[in-house]
Amino acid sequence: MVLKKSALTFILAAVLAATLLAPPVSAQSAGDDALAKKIDAVMTEVYHPDGPGAAIIVRKDGKTIFRKGYALADLELGVPIEPDMIFRLGSITKQFTAVSILMLAEQGKLGLQDEITKFLPDYPTQGRRITVEHLLTHTSGIQSYTDMAEWLPLWRKDFMLQELIDLFKNKPMQFEPGERWVYNNSGYILLGAIIEKVSGQTYEEFVDTHIFKPLGMKHSCYGSTERVIPRRIPGYQTGKDGFINAPYLSMTQPYAAGSLLSSVDDLAVWSDAVFSGKLIGKEWLDRALTPYKLKNGESTGYGYGWFITNYQGHRIIEHGGGINGFMTYEMTLPEDRIFLAILTNSAVEGRDPEPRAVKIAGLVLGKPEPERKAVALASKDLDPLTGVYEDAAKEERYITREGNKLYSQRRGEGKYEILAASAVEFFFRDNPARVRFVKNAAGAVTGLRVQARYGPAQVYTKTAKPLPVPKKEIAVDPKIYDAYVGDYELAPGFTITIIRRDAKLISLATGQPEVELFPESETKFFLKVVEAQVEFVKDTAGKVTGLVLTQSGRTMPAKKVKAP
Repeated sequence: MVLKKSALTFILAAVLAATLLAPPVSAQSAGDDALAKKIDAVMTEVYHPDGPGAAIIVRKDGKTIFRKGYALADLELGVPIEPDMIFRLGSITKQFTAVSILMLAEQGKLGLQDEITKFLPDYPTQGRRITVEHLLTHTSGIQSYTDMAEWLPLWRKDFMLQELIDLFKNKPMQFEPGERWVYNNSGYILLGAIIEKVSGQTYEEFVDTHIFKPLGMKHSCYGSTERVIPRRIPGYQTGKDGFINAPYLSMTQPYAAGSLLSSVDDLAVWSDAVFSGKLIGKEWLDRALTPYKLKNGESTGYGYGWFITNYQGHRIIEHGGGINGFMTYEMTLPEDRIFLAILTNSAVEGRDPEPRAVKIAGLVLGKPEPERKAVALASKDLDPLTGVYEDAAKEERYITREGNKLYSQRRGEGKYEILAASAVEFFFRDNPARVRFVKNAAGAVTGLRVQARYGPAQVYTKTAKPLPVPKKEIAVDPKIYDAYVGDYELAPGFTITIIRRDAKLISLATGQPEVELFPESETKFFLKVVEAQVEFVKDTAGKVTGLVLTQSGRTMPAKKVKAP
């Protein structure tokens, strides 16, 4: 039921290496065999034989050193995944869009500092100067349509491009262009529109004729739910009884932000072409792989369609993707001549390929991830860290203590334990992000910085606001839960299923893990893992007809469509 922004967006990207055919696996030495076993162990730990799986390719020095499929491509037919199968890429699409823009720029058909109104004259910029580069770098300030509540009921709708732009174009600007970095799918929709305007081709035609066909990428195409695409596999999410088919999403909507399909083999071809200069010259590639700097001089850690990060002193160019039924990740270490990609056919918490990719990159480098060790701090050391912190956009983060444990929670999202590496440095148990508390000369805590593995740091200032008072559950007769059990349609293809499990009431939203609901009255319930409330609605006869979900300031009604 946790309506995470990230769960509905088409985030992250693709890079790999070599040849115009499916890269062959090279002959392996004893060392290669040992490495292969370690990589295999990382993959089999998550992608089990009876569930959705993954395809992986690992390249080193122009040779494929590991290439394999795991688990099932089709749960209904029991067909195993093979490495040449085709997956939705999600936001790996953004690399292709960015390179397409740079190809046109290199030809002199557009400039990265051109205002977008040069190509989209009717776009309402609300008095701001928004450039092509702002769109490429997620710094435009335009509202991302996948963060809009009104987008949720529209997943099944086929959009014309102008209709899609109309969905977000009149929304208030989130910030001044160039002042902040916020991941933004709307920006890449507009880049697709600019490609069409400048080239005279549709976005689909452009990537096909200028990238896929010239490079021999026969397993890559623009997504379509109607067209028969050999070797394409379905995607899965979580339901009340296990895995379910991913909810339908019209592929007209992700468009240039996330609608492409490919295989790990084709991504290797793509990466080799990009990094060898077959598509754009070195000058343009260097610009794409240079982190953009905000007006205040802070690095965003993001170039044009790629995150630029560092692993133990080794530069990584990377991106991932998340779209209904699929999660993907890729990374290239150009100086080490390493590339790897993992494509999965499930969008389920705990199966994200990114942690696997990072671990495998460390294995190939011969530098496994260093173990993070927690130190014990007394309550008197933790208490000064607690409080309400606020960033420049007035978004709040709460730091709370329970016993000798410290927790971090963004408003409206889940609460996660942070463990101390020192008196001011903390880390998440299953997340590479780190939290650093900032103190003034007198030793008082004044703020904190949250640094993920990629992207700019999130900077917060400590406020004098009191922490929210936790809601308290009341005792009710669990028999009343029987009337609430059933399916509630929040939007076409998006259902909240309510289950009674003994004395507990459980909620399970499409594609998300189950969560327990706690009663604050006989009809109102709250979640502990996230700031959200569910209220059941009854008609005059006392029959339950629906529910209302309140989360992140949004109120979303759902009609009861199925009872047990």
